[in-house]
Amino acid sequence: MTSLLQRFLPRPVQQVYQTAAGKIRSFASFLKRAGALAAPYFMSERKWYARGMLAAIVALNLAAVYMLVLLNEWNRLFYDALQNRDADVFWYQLQRFMVIAFIFIVIAVYRFYLTQLLEMRWREWMTQSYAKRWLSGNAFYRLELLRFTQLDAGTTDNPDQRIQEDLNLFTSYSVSLTMGLLNALVTLFSFVGILWTLSGDFSFYLFSDAVTIPGFMVWMAILYCLVGSVLAHYIGRPLIALNFKQQRVEADYRHQLVRLREYSESVAMDKGEPVERGRLDRRFGAVLSNYIALLLAKKRLTWFTVGFGQLAVVFPFVVAAPRFFSGAIQLGQLMQISSAFGRVQDSLSWFVDSYDALASWRATTDRLTRFDDAMAQVSETNHDPAQYRLQSPESSALQATGLQLTLPNGQVIGSPITLDIQPGASVCVQGPSGSGKSTLLRAIAGIWPWWQGQLSQPEGFADRAMFLPQRPYFPSGPLREAVAYPQASDGLTDAHLARALTRAGLSHLTNDLAAEANWTQKLSGGEQQRLAIARVFLKQPAWLFLDEATSALDEQTEAVVYQTLLDDMAARGGTVISVAHRASVAKLHRETWHMPTTGQA
Repeated sequence: MTSLLQRFLPRPVQQVYQTAAGKIRSFASFLKRAGALAAPYFMSERKWYARGMLAAIVALNLAAVYMLVLLNEWNRLFYDALQNRDADVFWYQLQRFMVIAFIFIVIAVYRFYLTQLLEMRWREWMTQSYAKRWLSGNAFYRLELLRFTQLDAGTTDNPDQRIQEDLNLFTSYSVSLTMGLLNALVTLFSFVGILWTLSGDFSFYLFSDAVTIPGFMVWMAILYCLVGSVLAHYIGRPLIALNFKQQRVEADYRHQLVRLREYSESVAMDKGEPVERGRLDRRFGAVLSNYIALLLAKKRLTWFTVGFGQLAVVFPFVVAAPRFFSGAIQLGQLMQISSAFGRVQDSLSWFVDSYDALASWRATTDRLTRFDDAMAQVSETNHDPAQYRLQSPESSALQATGLQLTLPNGQVIGSPITLDIQPGASVCVQGPSGSGKSTLLRAIAGIWPWWQGQLSQPEGFADRAMFLPQRPYFPSGPLREAVAYPQASDGLTDAHLARALTRAGLSHLTNDLAAEANWTQKLSGGEQQRLAIARVFLKQPAWLFLDEATSALDEQTEAVVYQTLLDDMAARGGTVISVAHRASVAKLHRETWHMPTTGQA
């Protein structure tokens, strides 16, 4: 087809065709992506509920259009009664209007209610689905690792905003726009016949020949709306990119505020308020700058759409006026023509009226599609046997042969690693910063898939291993939940929790188990690390990995806590592998192992 166009059509025509074809392909691709996001809910375990709700909403929309058809007929009878001064018909039509209006109100109320209910249930399902995928296979962690790398280029920014806001916008726009389009199509087919019949023929002479156009008002409505749709597209198309960017810069600004709250103590100690204020000003400046551009684009579109709508009010009267003044039609028919033309024009103008919402929907769909693709990419990486090879042989040792760690972009970290750690061992891993010590623990934990070689773990290792990072996480709420995390605290007595706190050197907190606070901010760095160690006494793992887990403690306290921890693990035949820089920590272990340092981190 393209070759034929190149051979027989002028170049300007070819360019117009190619541009139009490209836009059609782009829009078709967008609809396919939107359908891929929407379909799972209607194919899920809730499919009959979802489909039933959707069918009910469609039925109510059809009923609403039928009421509009009745009101259109009522217009003719009512205004004819006024023109003829027929009081009996006038009062009868008023009573009839009250019945039609009441039914229409009932339909409108339940259509609104069911639409909102469907949006909420759909959002609930999608939120649960995306949150589950985001939290499965450590996707939330790996997405952060992939950000701003060659594999991601920053396309998965602010996943919290995508789950919380974008899913809400997607479900809302999907339902409202779909039902709006359905309403427009049904209204169009319902009223176009009425308008065709009422508008009559339009005759004129062209080169001495009489030309008659049947259904003249229909063709005028189509021409009017076609021109309006084309103009609306060219005036409003910058809104798509601007809406996409606005969501991103708003989320970036909110993220900066959250980080400032999380690190408030560090910022205050460093007197970093001026720097943070500058960062917030820059982020908010980006919000304002893009919003102003978005506002100007919306203003241009509003100029057109409002003018387009106002002109449509008088347009049918102007066109039908000659027939009315000639006596061909009465006032009731003129009002019916105006009403029918308005319905047809509204239907054909759906694209014009909904352009702003369509632009927001497309931006939201693009953001969710990228997020969806990124999670799929992480999932594929997680299960790629060429990169992620964990074995559980009968051996009770933790072994590695030729284990080569890499960064997500393929850059090599250190040299290949060989390990053979037997149960009951206590090993301190040391090496310069950047040699891959923490990354080795991440690979053993199963959250770092970028490595090659052989890594063998004993049977049931995942359930019997515990990893303590340098900066532990504590949920906000009662202290008992922070101590028991990630387990539920319901099955643990206060005495059990208090004993774990005392063994970790936190006896002063034993009376605060019911107290609620943001423990990350309330506790010092050393207290946070000791609170994480208290979890070890509760969980009693067989394999314990510590990554600078006592770096915030003074050497004397560190020695006491570490010795208590090592004695507890030794009494149960447990294994301890520590990453630490201090020689005092290394002395507490029976073995010290140095990371090979060839290569760069």
